[in-house]
Amino acid sequence: MPSMTDVRSVAANSVVDNVLAGKIFEFAPSNAIASLLATASAVGLRISFIIGNEVQLDDQEISAANRFPLSPDDFLTRGGALKGDRIVLRLRNTTVGAITAFTKLDVEQVA
Repeated sequence: MPSMTDVRSVAANSVVDNVLAGKIFEFAPSNAIASLLATASAVGLRISFIIGNEVQLDDQEISAANRFPLSPDDFLTRGGALKGDRIVLRLRNTTVGAITAFTKLDVEQVA
């Protein structure tokens, strides 16, 4: 199963519009199931997950486990993507300090 991982610092009171921008599966290459796992280095980081025009998560707080996400502990949601759907993963820091985000998106192609 293909995966996309990312570790990035999200500056204080800022938004990363799409963590997946430029990555190989930003646009679903075929019909697929996308599963999201995520953690943060501190409290105050929120995540939104959108596939095509369908919102899977909207501005939800994520775990402050301060490590790369583990399955099933840090599983957040899963959703279906049709071929060509854009997958968007938005991060929002609500604090006055930078927070590191750890994300993993598994993309399982289906017939």
